[in-house]
Amino acid sequence: MPENVSNNIEKNCEHGVQPGLFDAGGVTGASHVGKQTWAAPESPVESCLVTPEELSASLSRILSDLVASGRVQVELPGTVKVERPKQRDHGDWATNVALQLGKRAGMNPRDLAQLIADALVEVPGVASVDIAGPGFINIRLDAAAAGELAKAIVEAGSAYGRNETLVGHTINMEFVSANPTGPLHIGHTRWAALGDAIVRVLRASGADVQAEYYINDAGNQMNTFALSIYNRLHGLPVQEGGYPGQYIADLAQAIATEHPEVKALTEEAAIPVLRQFGYELQMADIKKTLADFGVSFDKYFSETTLHESGAIASAVDHLREQGHVFDQDGAVWLRTTVFGDDKDRVLIRANGEPTYFAADSAYYLDKKNRGFPEKMYLLGADHHGYVGRLKAIAAAAGDDPEKNIEILIGQLMSVNGAKLSKRAGNIIELRDLIDWLGSDALRYSLERVPADSPITVDPEVLKKASNDNPVFYIQYAHARSRQAARQAEARGVDRSEFDASLLTDPTENELLAALGQFPSVVAGAAKAREPHRVARHIEAVASAYHSWYGACRITPVGEAAVEPVHRTRLWLNDAATTVIANGLDLLGVSAPEKM
Repeated sequence: MPENVSNNIEKNCEHGVQPGLFDAGGVTGASHVGKQTWAAPESPVESCLVTPEELSASLSRILSDLVASGRVQVELPGTVKVERPKQRDHGDWATNVALQLGKRAGMNPRDLAQLIADALVEVPGVASVDIAGPGFINIRLDAAAAGELAKAIVEAGSAYGRNETLVGHTINMEFVSANPTGPLHIGHTRWAALGDAIVRVLRASGADVQAEYYINDAGNQMNTFALSIYNRLHGLPVQEGGYPGQYIADLAQAIATEHPEVKALTEEAAIPVLRQFGYELQMADIKKTLADFGVSFDKYFSETTLHESGAIASAVDHLREQGHVFDQDGAVWLRTTVFGDDKDRVLIRANGEPTYFAADSAYYLDKKNRGFPEKMYLLGADHHGYVGRLKAIAAAAGDDPEKNIEILIGQLMSVNGAKLSKRAGNIIELRDLIDWLGSDALRYSLERVPADSPITVDPEVLKKASNDNPVFYIQYAHARSRQAARQAEARGVDRSEFDASLLTDPTENELLAALGQFPSVVAGAAKAREPHRVARHIEAVASAYHSWYGACRITPVGEAAVEPVHRTRLWLNDAATTVIANGLDLLGVSAPEKM
């Protein structure tokens, strides 16, 4: 795991502030009414880089010192929120911690704010601190302290944005898990994109994550699949209730070519053979489609192994030992109602056959036995009924259903103008969507919207080379920054020097602020399982970059000499490149050099 950028930055600072967390957002209600200002004294000490994380940590340290000295008596929060003021003339950053704690501390919030401000103004890099309204604290950094971030980001490279907020978490993340009886289709598309992006942000925040695909290769649907192939192999129509579509005929043709002896087998003898060959070919197709979509799994887990290994019988025995299994009407049941499920569930039918629920129980226990304290499931909107029963399995297994299992339910997507697949017949294939819209546009459009919101994708927008197309807007910003770097190199502008105090234009301040928020946005996205936060933030970075690009030149005008400001701006340009590229990577979207 790359070292936390905040830790790298800290090596250049000597004021002892430890990196912390902050939440990006706007401060509401702040004003300059009754404003008091504290300005940092002149000091020969060089300005140190001050990130929002470090401001948050400084505030936490100041509050801890006030409590330790007995001047304030209150229970402190784990982190102190540092936010961007909605009105930029209020400062660079702001916090309402004095308003949050004042009443609990038995103090006027403005009095508490003054105690905080008196100490905060001593932090190197803080130019001034204002107390506004009933106790808002507005913080202004000196230009050099703010500008140092650009150099730090470039030096951190792909590590910038990575953080350690979820270090120690070991997670099994299951998503997609489509039956191997047909191609991936539109119903799997959103979960593939979101699941992969969630895995990426979790890992970027220090979690140890295994991405897992559960192959539903047991049960009667596999025999139905094999019989469908058998009928096509012999030129017969697919049986009623079978799998239609040209892909079944294609599988039959492929098997006949590779294994011509199969055609001579009787139906009874052919079914298990076709079941295996068809399964292997269809899973290869699924894996290829996922790879084309930029999605990879660490493990493909076969349901059949649960049956063949005796894991289901072992799971039933384990749950019986826990005191939650009972026998009734010849069947074996799990008493899930005691854990909030709407009804008790059958594990083993009266005929001795295990249910899907039994396999789900065995699979959960298998994950637990493989060393995954945290099990995450990403399910579609039609799986709401699974929540209660899965949590009941966790509880019956001796786990805490509030800590050891997490079930994410998402809403479905639709695509205007999408056509049913000619190959599959009755579905819209993911492969066709990729060919039509492109992996980048499709993934980004799905990942920038919260999972619990239905989404309709507009192909006309996604195919536009304009600012109306969100993925184009982001990728163009990256390509533009790379073009700017190439033009700078051609004019002799390099990164041989850096003077953060030269980054004084308002657009530079805005861009630096957006770049500085990126690590905490990633951490917040991971904790909330919401990769759309990363997408929306890099859109804000792209907007700030485009504004800066139009206001500040990286190269000198005409034949004028290259000056330190040009070299310093090249650092800022490349910092924006780094953040946009890192954000796109977390979303599984490419960052083009040219467009």
